[in-house]
Amino acid sequence: MALLLTLVLVQAGPARAETAAAASEPCRPLQAQGESFTVCTVDLRRERVRVFWLGSDGLPYSSLSALAEKQGPRLSFAMNAGMYDKGQAPVGLYVEEGREMKGVSTANGPGNFHMKPNGVFYVKGERAGVLDTGHYLRARLKPDFATQSGPMLVIDGQIHPKISTDGPSLKIRNGVGVRDDGRTAVFAISERPVTFGAFARLFRDELGCRNALFLDGSVSSLYAPSLRRSDLSRPLGPMVGAVAR
Repeated sequence: MALLLTLVLVQAGPARAETAAAASEPCRPLQAQGESFTVCTVDLRRERVRVFWLGSDGLPYSSLSALAEKQGPRLSFAMNAGMYDKGQAPVGLYVEEGREMKGVSTANGPGNFHMKPNGVFYVKGERAGVLDTGHYLRARLKPDFATQSGPMLVIDGQIHPKISTDGPSLKIRNGVGVRDDGRTAVFAISERPVTFGAFARLFRDELGCRNALFLDGSVSSLYAPSLRRSDLSRPLGPMVGAVAR
């Protein structure tokens, strides 16, 4: 019996260590479809996912490094969180600490944001979700945090109908999906330019997300201290990250 107990403890030890490491180091490299990505997975019961835009001085953080400096070691990772205008203000819905600072946009127009359906990533308590904008409005949610972007990549397990299997557009891209449990948010960024189709399939086929949202391309950047990474980019608008509870 003593020997059996010892074996159980020895076997359980590495598993606990692996779980702890995963919690403290959410980001990892991933090879899929012949492409390279970095994926950051967050259990919302362990960490708080939130969005950031303006600092205490009322000005945009503008860069991941500035955000990391202000948040300190409690910030386990961050990336850009949606499209923004020339003044670095969110183009669509933006909610921070329950306060709606920009309203939902249902306008038509050019560019990826207006490639309908677009959608909303939101967080409420220990749960998160991704909904197309129409469903989000009908749900009448009152989230703690939310950001709107577009297009949707995956909608109820189906690739966005306007995304071709592999189109001509190649960009560094980042996005977010949520698993069916509603407690696991999955963020990804490509390490080199990829098509919309490849990026959408990453979330559906590799990351297990039935709903996923494109955040941006070209300016896509990542702060991941566990990987010793802090990307430089053009001045950013909204950002999203995970902080200790």
